[in-house]
Amino acid sequence: MFVEEHGLWSDEQRAQAKALRERLEREPVELIRLAWADPHGASRAKAVSPAVFFDALERGYNINVATTTLDSAGARVFSSFTRGGGMGLAEMTGSPNLVIVPDPGSFRLLPWASGVGWVLCDEYFRDGRPFHFSPRHLLKRQLARLAQQKIELMVGLEVEWYLARLAEDRLSEEHVGVPGVRGRAIRTTPFEPGYSYHSETNMDVMQPVLGELARAYSALGLPLRSIENEWGPGQVECTFSAEGALRAADDFLLFRTATRQVCRRLGSFATFMARPALKGYYASGWHLHQSLSDSAGRNLFAGKDLLSPLGESYLAGVLEHAGAATVFATPSVNGYRRFRPNSLAPDRAGWGYDHRGAMVRVLGGRDDPATRLENRLGEPGANPYLYIASQIVTGLDGIERSLKPGPRDD
Repeated sequence: MFVEEHGLWSDEQRAQAKALRERLEREPVELIRLAWADPHGASRAKAVSPAVFFDALERGYNINVATTTLDSAGARVFSSFTRGGGMGLAEMTGSPNLVIVPDPGSFRLLPWASGVGWVLCDEYFRDGRPFHFSPRHLLKRQLARLAQQKIELMVGLEVEWYLARLAEDRLSEEHVGVPGVRGRAIRTTPFEPGYSYHSETNMDVMQPVLGELARAYSALGLPLRSIENEWGPGQVECTFSAEGALRAADDFLLFRTATRQVCRRLGSFATFMARPALKGYYASGWHLHQSLSDSAGRNLFAGKDLLSPLGESYLAGVLEHAGAATVFATPSVNGYRRFRPNSLAPDRAGWGYDHRGAMVRVLGGRDDPATRLENRLGEPGANPYLYIASQIVTGLDGIERSLKPGPRDD
């Protein structure tokens, strides 16, 4: 069997798979979505029957490599039918199959889709090697570097997005595009007038949808802390408790997917576009809270000063490589439109204590176990695996070179 032959699961995953089989025999479902993240951070999926799912737990399931070769508008960027698949890799020639293997610990029942299960999958070549371009594998590789030093990255999510009402209840030919060119966008109207920060009344206008979302997040096991009415018309901010980096990335993918699907079923529309080209819409960001902890769970950023020496070096690495890391934190042209002076989005690589105008906002302080860095660079449409992995790469470089972050912006 593919999974056992290539040693792809831990003992914990084997136990989870056994328990999952028993659960689904007691509580049958109609379909299970086998999901994976594409390079853009979008969730792709195939829905299979329970029998096929049980087989996939042992043999994996074949998918086309094509989702790796497309841009965000569906245009083919790499020609799979040239030698090396346009990437210089023999394994990519001819648009071959990959094998996806479910991670049994990620299984959920979708509360808005009766009888439908959902599970995240890892991508492999047919010889059992991890797929080079799998975002989840790339994050795991960086987490393994931390694990070698008995360090764990803890991540808290703070994400802004827009909730709008659908002004059209069906699609027409105008909405249909071609690969690389989208059709006309669906028309929406604002849910509330906006620019009344934390208005309880404006939030209550959105409450029927926000309530359904909160119930969905709870059923999915997402560690929601708050849902807030933000600045723009229908702009919402969701915050989540800190958790291990891989779980946080997985949860972000599921959060974004769940939000879009629940809203659409309620006749609403959710967008994670950083700066929608609509009158009066303010930019949305994704602020990534992060800290390192040791094997005993102690926060390694907390120290006798504002940050420990290790925390200072990690911060310095994030700042030094901010330009390069922006391709992962803010991958769209639209996202760059956030970067304006004095706009709550950074326009330079700097840091400050509890300073929302800086790229990195340091929170906590002397011996505070909640000490952390809030990187305000990201956009809500970013790939969570690549965004988080970029922080590990840059932060570890700062630690290995004993860099110092320089003076504060404040």
